[in-house]
Amino acid sequence: MLWETLSAARDLGRLHAIASVLVRYGFSDLVRRLGMSRVLEKAGRALRWKRLERMARLTPAQRTCQALEELGPTFVKLGQLLATRVDMLSPEWIEAFETLQDRVPFVPFDTLRPRIEEELGTPPDAVFARLDAEPVAAASLAQVHRAWLADGTPVAVKIRRPGVTQTIAADLRLLERLAEIAETELPEFRRFRPRELMRQFGRAMRKELDFSQECRHAERVARTFREVPYFKVPRVYWQWTTPRLNVQEFVEGIAGRDLARAKQSGLDPKVLAERGARIVLKMIFEDGFFHADPHPGNLFYLPDNRIALIDFGMVGRLTETRRQEVVRLLTALVDRDALGAVDVLADWSGERPVETESLAAEIDEFIDDYHDLALGQIDLGAMLSDMMRVVREHGVALPHGLALLIRALISLDGVGRRLDPEFSVVEAARPFLRRTMRERYRPEAIVRRARHNLAETVDLLIGLPRDVRRLVKAARRGAIQLKLDLGRLDQFGKQLDRAASRLTVGLVTAAIIIGTAIVMTMASGLTLYGIPLLGYLGFLTALLAGAWLLVSIYRSGRG
Repeated sequence: MLWETLSAARDLGRLHAIASVLVRYGFSDLVRRLGMSRVLEKAGRALRWKRLERMARLTPAQRTCQALEELGPTFVKLGQLLATRVDMLSPEWIEAFETLQDRVPFVPFDTLRPRIEEELGTPPDAVFARLDAEPVAAASLAQVHRAWLADGTPVAVKIRRPGVTQTIAADLRLLERLAEIAETELPEFRRFRPRELMRQFGRAMRKELDFSQECRHAERVARTFREVPYFKVPRVYWQWTTPRLNVQEFVEGIAGRDLARAKQSGLDPKVLAERGARIVLKMIFEDGFFHADPHPGNLFYLPDNRIALIDFGMVGRLTETRRQEVVRLLTALVDRDALGAVDVLADWSGERPVETESLAAEIDEFIDDYHDLALGQIDLGAMLSDMMRVVREHGVALPHGLALLIRALISLDGVGRRLDPEFSVVEAARPFLRRTMRERYRPEAIVRRARHNLAETVDLLIGLPRDVRRLVKAARRGAIQLKLDLGRLDQFGKQLDRAASRLTVGLVTAAIIIGTAIVMTMASGLTLYGIPLLGYLGFLTALLAGAWLLVSIYRSGRG
């Protein structure tokens, strides 16, 4: 039962609120299957049944999004993370999760002012010549106000919302525990690796709560683009930046969604699309560190066809090995090598077995559909969607960084085509892929990999006798153990324990009844209405034990 597995009673109130929202949006069956039936009973009494008709008109994806928005910041961020998992979810769900917004009311500035002063270490008036009380943006984690320094420089002041840390901490504890239950009790969810997904999500949320981490990401990107004049990353003012507050340069530009204004200002959409592609592709294929959410809301157009990116809270990382694997996959697709592509996908799937023959057949069909198209004719978004459909159907879950990579490429393709209908990410990526391939097969790179592999092999051979000796000693001591992870064995043991307890109570109750009957045949001792008092006591005890047994069986049957 879920109640028996909760680690802290302080989360019960939050659990009840979560169950209530899930039930209200039509997920009562999921609540029951997760073992939250007692919470469900309490939540059901508070339902507003007049909303059921409206709920019936919504798709499951839409109902899920509305439930996540109502559940608060942690669940909104979870939905936004799921929007990047094109390898797990169908386009219908991805499209729904993309609509998730942090629709939260503004926090009164009088509430935030003491927090700002605490983080600055001095009254805001001593730092800013002016600080607007009206926020320019409000999200689930933070609120942004515009300010001006003493020299007139406009800056953005981002302050964490009060109370959000405690709510997120409680939500993460519950989500991690629910992920364990879902992986054990709901077989259809296992291929999504919910426990691993929640661990990644928890790490990402804890990092996102640290606003100084976002600033470090921004400065890392700025350093790699210091020689690129058409790309701007907001400057960070570290003297006033803390984990709960950051102060960055305020970007004065045209919002990425306002294409009409960009054209009216004399900007060239084709140049913007080309430069935006260069920026994102350089991050991915050359730096291995990229903005994972380059959607129009984080994009600004500046004079002279320059581009600015903000909000580096969500970033992706690709190691050299991962970048080479991406190149191997793309090369296999170009060369119509379905088995080569399957080898890469199998490596990404980890320990999960993959049916290579059927996957290779579908990959080969996928390649055939796109092979004869010119690069300019390829719709990258559609192509990646088709590729991810094949991946989903075969239960291959991509590593987190690669899922973010694909999401970033799809976002780039959408923004680029909005600017220039003839834009092709595939064409823009070709020179980067060529450079990466040349780098991989340069003599220096080959020698470096060979030296690394040789060193690992030599270390393995040198350490082999020592490892064998340790293994033999451990076997002699009986220290080698075989561990079987049977997900439902613990629950089965508890069921046996309950059955044995009921059987014992039943036997004891029967013995009390028999013993009481024998006592009643004896005339000695105190009596009441001619019946020994011990008889009354015995039958009362048997009645209570029998009642407990019936209630226990009834509750077990309902569960």
